[in-house]
Amino acid sequence: MSYSIERVAVLGAGTMGAGIAAQVANAGVPVLLLDIAPRELEPAEEARGLSLDDRRVRNRIVQAGFDRIRKIKPASFMGAAAVQRIELGNFEDDFDRLAEVDWVIEAVVERLDIKQQLMARLEETVGDDTIVTTNTSGLPIARIAEGRNDGFRSRFFGTHFFNPPRYMNLLEVIETEDTEAEAVLALSDFATDRLGKGIVPAKDRPNFIGNRILSVHGSYVIAQALAGGYRFEEVDALTGPLIGRPKTGTFRLQDLVGIDIASGVARNLYDLIPEDPYRDAIADERATEVMGGLIERGWLGNKTKQGFYRKGRDGQGKTVFEVLDPETWTYGAQQDVAFPSLAELSKVRSLGDRLRGFFDPRWDDDRGAQLVRRIVTHFLAYSAARAHEIAFDLQSIDDAIRWGFSYELGPFELWDLLGVEETVGHIEAQGFEVAPWVRTLLASGATSFYGLEDGRRTGVWDWDSESYEDLELPAEHITIAELRHERDPVRSNRSASLHDLGDDILLLEFHSKANAIDDGVVEMMHAALELLDDERWIGLVIGNDGANFCVGANLGGVGQLALQGDWDGVDGATRALQHALRDLRDHPKPVVAAVHGMALGGGAEIVMGVNRVVAAGESYIGLVEAGVGLIPGGGGLKELVRRRITDAADRPHGDPLPAAQACLETVAMAKVSGSAEEARELGFLGTRDRVVMNRAQLLFEAGNEVLAMIDEGYERPDIDALYAGGADLRAPLEVAVWSLEQAGFASAHDAEIARTVAHVLAGGDASAPSRRPEEHFLRLEREGFVKLLRTEKTQARMRHMLETGKPLRN
Repeated sequence: MSYSIERVAVLGAGTMGAGIAAQVANAGVPVLLLDIAPRELEPAEEARGLSLDDRRVRNRIVQAGFDRIRKIKPASFMGAAAVQRIELGNFEDDFDRLAEVDWVIEAVVERLDIKQQLMARLEETVGDDTIVTTNTSGLPIARIAEGRNDGFRSRFFGTHFFNPPRYMNLLEVIETEDTEAEAVLALSDFATDRLGKGIVPAKDRPNFIGNRILSVHGSYVIAQALAGGYRFEEVDALTGPLIGRPKTGTFRLQDLVGIDIASGVARNLYDLIPEDPYRDAIADERATEVMGGLIERGWLGNKTKQGFYRKGRDGQGKTVFEVLDPETWTYGAQQDVAFPSLAELSKVRSLGDRLRGFFDPRWDDDRGAQLVRRIVTHFLAYSAARAHEIAFDLQSIDDAIRWGFSYELGPFELWDLLGVEETVGHIEAQGFEVAPWVRTLLASGATSFYGLEDGRRTGVWDWDSESYEDLELPAEHITIAELRHERDPVRSNRSASLHDLGDDILLLEFHSKANAIDDGVVEMMHAALELLDDERWIGLVIGNDGANFCVGANLGGVGQLALQGDWDGVDGATRALQHALRDLRDHPKPVVAAVHGMALGGGAEIVMGVNRVVAAGESYIGLVEAGVGLIPGGGGLKELVRRRITDAADRPHGDPLPAAQACLETVAMAKVSGSAEEARELGFLGTRDRVVMNRAQLLFEAGNEVLAMIDEGYERPDIDALYAGGADLRAPLEVAVWSLEQAGFASAHDAEIARTVAHVLAGGDASAPSRRPEEHFLRLEREGFVKLLRTEKTQARMRHMLETGKPLRN
């Protein structure tokens, strides 16, 4: 059977159901979100004279779930358009509409009987080509569809999203014996390409892969912490980025998830895995007592504003996080964490070197090292012990832990990093057994879980064949690391490189610190222009594998020029970036930016300055120079004038003032988009720029965009003169700035920066509106940039940012 997914329904508007609906809507797909209809009126509804037949009453529960997900932080929706793609309804009035959809996702309460009843209704309602999946986090998938006909069961399986669905990459897919392979393939392709998910096949075992390992392992960490008398802040300091895990550590994570939820998941799991010898950690008496005490008091974590931690105030009135003392059930100030091993090893940059350091005999008596040793060895031993039960291969376990919980490495990747044979000794020293299949691997002469050639991963150990199976990336997953392995860069310097992306397309990669723009980056832009003149190359992509696309200009370099009073040097540096971007945009061959993560300041100006953009859905773009006392100097203001103010002026009966006010607010307040779609709303992306939900496909899709532009008959852009509103436009902008300053919302220097922005947006001092070339606005940018850089307050802001990484308000 052929499956096509264009319409989706989600059943259940709780946090997960509504979050899943939001992510499907983010992908541009219309969603029908349903929940139960209430059985009785609330007092407020009675007071308004409503009845149970009123549509507002019947949709009250689903509306509440939808409203909650719209307010939640971090945001579940990528933009206003996604919100509009969700239609609300209830199980009584709208259930028959499920016959119209291609995929139904069940996300109701975690009760087997209720889910089974819902499946019986779905069997009678949905079409013969509708895929039905359940988002249960632990119930047996096959049992949910018990009693349904063969056709329904062939299109039914588990799709376990992780919370929050927008940000967590993992999607566990759990087939039953009756599931049709074509249905799983169609859904997996849709989830990969449209929803941006990393798919991990899991066996139909309690809690599947990710939650199975981390429910038991997390319980073990808590039990060890309490048994050893460790303070909660000590454990969190040891179990965060120090050992390759998220900064929430252990107890902050419990507060984030919800102590009642975390406790309930673990408690339910205990009864489902009687054969698992590691399950005793879940029932640890002291841990159960503490978790139960928190639940009894209603201290459930972030959602109740207190759990293991709560917000408090110090003597100066500043917000601080107080920590619970479980002996007295009172909160107090956090104490310094003073383990000698932590103090020394936290300075080590390499994760492998840090963790190996904790096993050094000189730390045998160090309590911090003792806890880290127990935690790391338990994680590895337990993952290996249950691997065959929960997963089809070890790579799935690594992917599930990285994608579902933001660990730096999965357990077998981490074990390889530490050395498999050496770590076996550490595991045994902590009293854990080593899984037999791991011993088989070592006995075969293999020394790692992943096969390596020239430092590159080429294979993965297969426990069935007891040999390495080849590892191949999908063709759509292009990485610069792989390009470097295949061939040397075309050109390179300390800050940037040019690569052959394939199909005769050049790739410009930044690899300076934080991918910041410096002389080396601009030099490589000019090298790209030179190579594009060669007929061999048909276009250019600007992109990289870093955590962020580009965080802006090298602030230290600009600050050094200011310290030397080299204002001509500052003007020359900004001019060089402006002209490099202009020349890239105006080249006869297409230039595409592949943007992801943060593109701030000069990074945003690169995005705005090229011909076309392919942006990852999670792209955070903004002209943030005001935060360090400056204005954009690489063409960002000119681009806002072109894209928004000139566009508004050119429309019939158009009024450029609202557009100019929006631009002023965006720049003066250093607004950063919360997604690629919000970047489009702010004017950083254009209507022809594309959004790609799967970050791993970004460079591939950017290359495809170059090819598509050529197929369309690409010609260099013909840029008309821009609208310069002059005094007529600048005056109302300055009045708005004055009002903010008078009301205390802007400091005197904030106001000076905003007036400088307004001056550029208005095109200068002209007494009447006119049209001016781009170079006019670029000159105004440079002048404003240098003028502000000369001020002591801007220099103070820059110093503060360089020293602390935080903005200064002065």
